[in-house]
Amino acid sequence: MSASGKVAFIGLGAMGLPMASNLARKGFDLVAYDIDAAKVARLVVLGASAAKSVADAAAQADIVVTMLPATQHVEAVVLGTEGVLSILPAGKVLMDMSTIDPKGTDRLAEACAAKGIHFIDTPVGRLVSHAERGESLFMVGGDDETFAKVEPLLNAMGTAIHRCGGVGMGQRMKVINNFMLLTTAQVVSEAVTLGTKLGLDIETMKNVTGATTATNGQFQIALATKVLTGDVAPGFTVDLAFKDMTLAINAAAENRVGLPVGSAAHAVFGGARASDLHDKDYSSLLEYACRLAGVETPRLKA
Repeated sequence: MSASGKVAFIGLGAMGLPMASNLARKGFDLVAYDIDAAKVARLVVLGASAAKSVADAAAQADIVVTMLPATQHVEAVVLGTEGVLSILPAGKVLMDMSTIDPKGTDRLAEACAAKGIHFIDTPVGRLVSHAERGESLFMVGGDDETFAKVEPLLNAMGTAIHRCGGVGMGQRMKVINNFMLLTTAQVVSEAVTLGTKLGLDIETMKNVTGATTATNGQFQIALATKVLTGDVAPGFTVDLAFKDMTLAINAAAENRVGLPVGSAAHAVFGGARASDLHDKDYSSLLEYACRLAGVETPRLKA
């Protein structure tokens, strides 16, 4: 399977590397760039070529894919002096898969339109483990013509594509999605901590809540496969989770929407971010809550 020409993939982090690896394995003509050359080398083994810089990657591409940590990184890579738009000619495609401020997405779209470049935002849902298996979910904001150009890439990296509306609507959907899941993760952490303090077994808590309308993916999947097994190696870090919560809080303030429960959860993420857990998986919120309550973090049986 191949897309319409050569694909440049810029940003090989926890999600970007496995997604780009799936493109390489499935025969896409791929050139990759990241500030970490070792990650690029892993893609070269799979058949991709290595770019020397952002500009070098963009110069070779018909479709440029960016998957970067935050708004400032995307804007630097795309709008910078030697960024993507300094090289990419009219008629080509820029697909941003990062999770950033929706207003930043709007700025990217405007800059692309001014140069005649097609822009589409496709932020990613699900976990790193899904990305590794090619089972990611994509929230798409863009027109039909541009979507048709990138659809083969999305199908190669994931199993679910949701069209959310015009340009920027994918990003807006991602902001509320992550706000919901991260707030839920904090509530679950508090509930499990309280249950532990009350003497309940973690297996009992997981099984019972999994069989009632209290069930949710944060307890049954995210925590169950990470912190509850003793693994807090970063898939999605507390730092990034705090960043995503901040995007929602800022959007709410700008649009006069009250988020009292989410604001409280955001403050807890801020506390965890100030601790030694900042670069650990966000499921370590449970460990943080247990520390504050003076109980051992529970573990599921192997």
